Amino acid sequence: MNKVRTELAKAIWHKSSHSGSGDQCVEVASLSGHRRAVRDSKDPGGPALVLSAAEWATLVRAIR
Repeated sequence: MNKVRTELAKAIWHKSSHSGSGDQCVEVASLSGHRRAVRDSKDPGGPALVLSAAEWATLVRAIR
């Protein structure tokens, strides 16, 4: 778990171009092993959801 925390602390986060206006932004970061992390931009120090490559692909398909 410490590896994940370290990786999240060093991650480069990007706001989704599809996020709503104001304070409704989602941020995504690429992690090792083709994983992705997703967090609420209002709470950058808060929790992040870490998804495997397969989970990320499923989420993106569901959203589209």
